[in-house]
Amino acid sequence: MFSSSFFPAICAGAGVTLAALALIRSGLYVAQRYRGRYLKEASTELDDVLIQIPANRVFEFSLTLSGVTGLLTAMFMGMQMDTSSWEWCFVVAIVTGLAVFPVPRIVLRFLKKRRLHKFNLQLEDALGMMSAALKAGFSINQALEEIAEQDTYPVAVEFRLLTQEIHLGVSLDQALENMNRRLGSDDFELVTTAIITARQTGGELTSILERVAGLIRERVRISDKVRAQTAMGRLQALVIGAMPFLLLFGMMHISPGPTKHFIHSPLGMVALGVVVLLVSLGFVTIRKITRIEV
Repeated sequence: MFSSSFFPAICAGAGVTLAALALIRSGLYVAQRYRGRYLKEASTELDDVLIQIPANRVFEFSLTLSGVTGLLTAMFMGMQMDTSSWEWCFVVAIVTGLAVFPVPRIVLRFLKKRRLHKFNLQLEDALGMMSAALKAGFSINQALEEIAEQDTYPVAVEFRLLTQEIHLGVSLDQALENMNRRLGSDDFELVTTAIITARQTGGELTSILERVAGLIRERVRISDKVRAQTAMGRLQALVIGAMPFLLLFGMMHISPGPTKHFIHSPLGMVALGVVVLLVSLGFVTIRKITRIEV
């Protein structure tokens, strides 16, 4: 009734089905874990820059951006290379989509870094105001409220959160530690340590704040000088990283025949992969060299 290969085929089909189900289940589990971690980290980054949107909106925007970019990449390559295989376009579209997926979080980190830099620039003036208020007879809490009432963003916003915690019953030392942990600023860590130490030892807080302000001023000056001197190196990293891809794009228009043959050959695909790897390593190396901590 049944041929000799019927039962082995049934067993093989069942095995493939079970393996596919196991892979799908594992993939769903990994995707769920990754989504949970992504939402947790994105929520922290949104809180750091005080953006009041749900973290799942960032995840949905990342998925949308990835899908749209992959689709546009496939359409662009299909229009540029008439004889190109759709398999190659599909692979490039997937790689491009995965590459742009973390862009929203990269933007959040950039906003946080820019906000922190602006806070460090304004911190010197804030310490000067605190020192002047203390000399005028104000308490430390009143001096902090004077900074919180200013219109300077973001230093006034952060000090406003600090004073709100104090009004809710949190001790000054604990509120300063919370603010230091929230900001992650080395300059404000000096301020926190100076204020807590002066309160515990009974030191003169006005002179301590003036010395810390001078230290922050010198540190900002050196940091700006280093950034200006390493600007050429950072520009070279961008130029060197983009040059191979710009040359490939130019060769596709100048000499499309040999370029298409090179791209579609296995050796060409391996060579492109090696080029991408080496360019990425060179870009990261140059960025490491030009990033000098002060």
